[in-house]
Amino acid sequence: MSPAESLTESAPLKWKPVIAWALYDWANSAFATSVLAGFIQAFYGTFWHPGVSAERSTAELNFVNAFTGILVALMAPVLGAIADRGGAKKGLLFAFLVFGVVGTGLLAIPGQGQYVLALTFFGIGAIGFAGANVFYDSLLVDVAPRGKLDFVSSFGFALGYLGGGLLFLVNVIMVSKPELFDLPDKTTAVRVAFLTVAVWWALFSVFLFVFVKERKLSERPSFSVLARDGFRQVARTFAELKRYRTAFVFLLAYVFYIDGVNTVIRTAVKFGSDIGFETADLMKALLLVQFVGFPAAIVFGWIGQRIGPRRGILIGVGAYACITLLASQMNSLREFYALAFSIACFQGGVQALSRSYFASQIPGEKAGEFFGFYNMVGKFTAIIGLTLMAVVGLVWESVRVGLASVTLLFIVGGAILLTLREKPAPQSPDVV
Repeated sequence: MSPAESLTESAPLKWKPVIAWALYDWANSAFATSVLAGFIQAFYGTFWHPGVSAERSTAELNFVNAFTGILVALMAPVLGAIADRGGAKKGLLFAFLVFGVVGTGLLAIPGQGQYVLALTFFGIGAIGFAGANVFYDSLLVDVAPRGKLDFVSSFGFALGYLGGGLLFLVNVIMVSKPELFDLPDKTTAVRVAFLTVAVWWALFSVFLFVFVKERKLSERPSFSVLARDGFRQVARTFAELKRYRTAFVFLLAYVFYIDGVNTVIRTAVKFGSDIGFETADLMKALLLVQFVGFPAAIVFGWIGQRIGPRRGILIGVGAYACITLLASQMNSLREFYALAFSIACFQGGVQALSRSYFASQIPGEKAGEFFGFYNMVGKFTAIIGLTLMAVVGLVWESVRVGLASVTLLFIVGGAILLTLREKPAPQSPDVV
């Protein structure tokens, strides 16, 4: 597929590479759900670093999350240049995939109290996960014609919900009833769960490498040229984006509120563990989010079409602010389940409407360039929130106050969104 053909509105959709590409989302969502949002949070404070305060264990985990996010974000310009001009997307995706799968599998090794080793392996897995996503995202233009980019992207998102949720369901049953899997106890079950994620991630990634064809380039610049051009391209795209005021201001709002969304996703289970809920109950609540989130995202998207994506996002951001405040005060398991259900109703919708609103505010001929920057900005998400929650929690010696502080991100993001209006895609710059 040539670059021009990949951007053609009317080019036919070839289902084999599309399904193969989307199956990588099915594959790596196991890490996002079972590891990132699930067992790493519940297992860390109770097994790997017991005996310390909840504030300290939460801060340690959040700092590692933030560090890996910053590291990948700083690499993103170079990685993006390689993805665009290096013609080695699949090769570099494979390298990060191996990094992530190995790090995830190694999480089964650290024993009780070996928190440094556990954090190291978790960091390796998280870097592999985020780094591979840069190249996975960039392969979208190799499998989808321009007129089908939203559909194919959403299809991958949907398979991610289902695939991650399916393995997570198995893992939750495994931890809740280890005897059904001939395992001696729940601790062993969690360790085996990490291994199943590694195997699942590797196994379902095979389809992408077999059936997705990366377009060939006539020449491949050297790595030093790619690195230099990567940073230059970020500067050029940033300068160009500033000429489209609505898109630029929206992106500023997006940085804050999506950071809050991802912070809640990454810390909800750890917070529940810190205030005394059982691991099995926390996993069931996360499972609820996974399966309710898929249909809720579709319904929320329909609502957004009726009232406009900006208003839909504002509803979701406002709901998240209220949910976060309420969550910081909850005491019962029933309240935790209710709040998990509430999050599921807005999580996917906010993510989907954010993408569609941004798409509506940029010129079609610059969609690839601007969405590359949009995805790079997304790599920074959960850094501000995780750091804020960790620092506030330590200073106030309260995980509840730490969680409540995340509400500020929704307030700032929502306030910036209120300055914008729904507009059709611009044909010429609306200069800031």
